[in-house]
This record gives sequence, structure tokens and C-alpha cells, in this order.
Amino acid sequence: MMPIYAMLASLIGGFLLLFFGKRPNVRDGISLAASVAKFAIVLSMVPIVLSGGQIVHTFFELIPDSGLEIKFKVDAFGLFFALLASFLWIITTVYAVGYMRALKEHAQTRFFFCFAISLFAALGIAFSANLLTMFVFYEILSLITYPLVIHEGNRESMRNGTKYLIYLVGTSIAFQMVAIILIYVTAGTLDFTEASGIMAESSASPLMQTVIFLLLVAGYAKAGIMPFHSWLPSAMVAPTPVSALLHAVAVVVAGVFCVLRTVFHIYGPEQMQFLGLDLILGVLVSITILVSIIFALTRDNLKARIAYSTVNQLSIMMLGAAMLTYNGMLGGVLHIASHSFAKITLFFCAGAIFVATGKKAISQLSGIGKKMPFTMLAFFIGTLGIAGAPPALGLISKVYMATGAVWADPATGEPFAMMGIGLLCVLLASALLDIICFFPIVYRAFFKELPDGESGDRQEAPLMVLVPLLITAIVTMILFFYPYAFYELAKLTVEGIGGGIR
Repeated sequence: MMPIYAMLASLIGGFLLLFFGKRPNVRDGISLAASVAKFAIVLSMVPIVLSGGQIVHTFFELIPDSGLEIKFKVDAFGLFFALLASFLWIITTVYAVGYMRALKEHAQTRFFFCFAISLFAALGIAFSANLLTMFVFYEILSLITYPLVIHEGNRESMRNGTKYLIYLVGTSIAFQMVAIILIYVTAGTLDFTEASGIMAESSASPLMQTVIFLLLVAGYAKAGIMPFHSWLPSAMVAPTPVSALLHAVAVVVAGVFCVLRTVFHIYGPEQMQFLGLDLILGVLVSITILVSIIFALTRDNLKARIAYSTVNQLSIMMLGAAMLTYNGMLGGVLHIASHSFAKITLFFCAGAIFVATGKKAISQLSGIGKKMPFTMLAFFIGTLGIAGAPPALGLISKVYMATGAVWADPATGEPFAMMGIGLLCVLLASALLDIICFFPIVYRAFFKELPDGESGDRQEAPLMVLVPLLITAIVTMILFFYPYAFYELAKLTVEGIGGGIR
């Protein structure tokens, strides 16, 4: 029942918030208590999984003897995602309270309620034991985050919120649900397997299996693979705490998590190679990586640039999986953590700048490092994490992926297979473009003069906004030196995959 308890912490906390909407201090205290309780329960499962165990619980069976169950399983990969999301919920709760109060935002009770239920759904995805359970919680996450995207209630937010819902719910019903039905009909099961993947035993032809794979990838629009990516920049109309946790961690990582589950446990490395799906995925994410970061370079709005960078970084995680090598897949999983801490720091900083100065555009940030030195120092650390520079976990994850791209060509036995060379070039080009994308912002902040007539007095955001971004920036650096918890879970994830790893 432990995965159920972890999910219930935010579900019960969310509904309790509704009873204390007119008592903000109590309401916000419940939000914080629920986030701490959730993380504590998730953390208690770490020793079990690190010792090689799993926690399995069947909630109920839809049809007797059909294998169609709402079922939960805590394995290394699911725990990796749950640990990340639940820890960052604590930090984001503090940040959100400071942000919402500083701006005197409306509908704060609804905001925190939806926030809590979103984390309930995210852990449902993390702990899903089969495709059916994952689909149910994927839909819940899409629907409950809609009110957060349209929080402002103006025409722009309503328009972008509609786009958000059409992309996420529309693709999941049109593609993901169809793929799940086809898998059940041809394979007779929806349970994730760590042996050789569900599709290894499928009666579907190679062409049908390829079609099913493409349907799944298209159905997981939360992963932001082009052309199903434009919902993410549009969703930046939401308040910054939403952009920070849900669109830098919980929602988008849920999409990547689903794609990686497909690679690891639905198809498996051997079947991926046999069908050439590694090449298909590699090409799709490579295009997304390069095009999205070029789009980011053209954006003057700070949140929009960070959002397009998120599209870029999500595909880098999937690039590691497409390599189908031990180091590549390990680096891809590790990059989920490195990106999450670095990217949430950047979003927090963008929100802090808006709270303190009302500025949203990069062109307005000249000299702001003199007024907000702590915020912009944290922004610099987040930039290092995104670019994969020391001291940040992003360097470790990208080094693993770079070495994972160098595998032996089966035909010659020589290293540097052609596909590997291509993926390595994409990875290196992306790192260079990340530097070009974000380092000029740091330079502008610290080395350019403030606009005429603007005071150079210290103007940091309130402490409840400032402290969380400093914490995530510090953790970004700590993980470079002590990545143990995430590294061990990532290692167990890859080691638990069946044969066929290059």
C-alpha cells in the first residue's frame, strides 16, 4: 500500500485545502505539510528498491481474468521520477506561497488544490505497473493542470489553455489509446516487463509494431517532440510556479518517462534495434533538439526562451535512450534529474525578476545583476546545469551520453558507428547552442549598465521567493559531487532492462 499512501498524501491534502480557503495561513500550511508527507513516504521506499526489491499493489481488476488492472509497481525508474517530483514539490510550495502572495493573485485556493492533485497524478504515472494505469493518470494530469494554465482568466490564457488541452488530451486519445488497444490485442498484456519487452511476444507484424511505436510517441505529447511541442511555450501564460514545477518537471518529465517506459519495457533494446526504432526515435529527437534551441535563441521573453530550452532538453533525455547503450541510457535517465533542478532554478529566477521588477523581456535585464545579485547568481548556476558545465550534474549526464554514443558497428567491430557519430554531433551542437542561448543573459545582467534613471539599489524578491531558488541552485551543484541517490536508481533502471543493450 505504500505507493497508494504516497499518492493519497497530496490527494487528501488537496481536498483539505478547499475547507480552509478563507484561512490562507492554514491553507498554505496544509499544502506544505502534504508535500513533506508525500516526500517522506516516497523516501521510505528508497532502501527497498536500492536493495533490489519492488513494491507491487493491484488496486482493482476491471474485468476478471482479463489482465486489465489498475495496478501499481514501485521499481527503480518509477521511484527516480517520484523522488524528484515529490522533493521539488516541497520547494515549489514555499516558492508558490511567496509568489502568489507577493502578486496578490486571485483564486489561490483553486491554484493550490489543482497543484496538489497534479502531484497525485504524477505519482500515479510514476508508479504505474501497466499501460492502462499509466494512461488513466496521464489523462488526470492533463485535465487537472488545465485550470492552472488558464489561471489568469484573460483571453490569451483561455486561448493557450484550449491549445494545451487539445494537444495533450487530443493526442492521447487519438494515438496513445489506439496504440494501447492494439498492444493488448496483439500481445495479450499491458504489464511492463523487464525481460524483453511486451512487444517481443506480440503477434503483430514488424510494420504494425512500428506503427504502434509511432502512435505511442505521438500520444505522449507531454514529451514535447516536434511537431507536438507548441503547447509547452503556449502554457507559459500560467503563473511561474506552474511553469516551474509542472512544465519543467512533473508534466514534461511525465511525457519523457512514458517514452522511456516504451523503449525500456514495452519494446526493449533488442526489439528496438530489430525494427529500426532506435533510428526513428534518434532522428525525431535530434530534429527537435536543434530546431527548438534555435527557436529559443529568437525569443526575447525570458520564460519563452526557457520554455523552448525545455523542449530541447526533453529530447536530449530521449536521445540517450535512443542510443540503446548502457552509458547512453544511464545518461538519459540521469539527465532527467539534472535538467529538473537546473530548469526549475531558471523558472524560479524568471518569476523572482517579475515579482521584484515587473520585467519579462531579456532586453530589459541590463545591469539587473547589480540589483538582484543572488537571483542572477542562481540563474548562472542553472545555466551551467542546462549547458552541462561543471559544477553541475548536467556535465555527468551528458558525458555518459557522449560516451554512450560511441559504440561498435556490428558489421566491422569498430567504434564510432555512423548513427552514434550523428547522435554525438547533435549532443555537442546542443551544448554549444545552450551556452549561446543563456550565457549572454548572464553577461547582460552583470556586465552591462542599468538603464538611465533606474536605481541601483538592492531589489531582491521576498525571501519566500528568493530562498527556494537558492536551494535548487545549491542542490544543482551538490549533485555534481554527490549524485549517489539518483545515480544508483538510474543504474538499477538500466541494469533491469532485458538483453539487447549495445
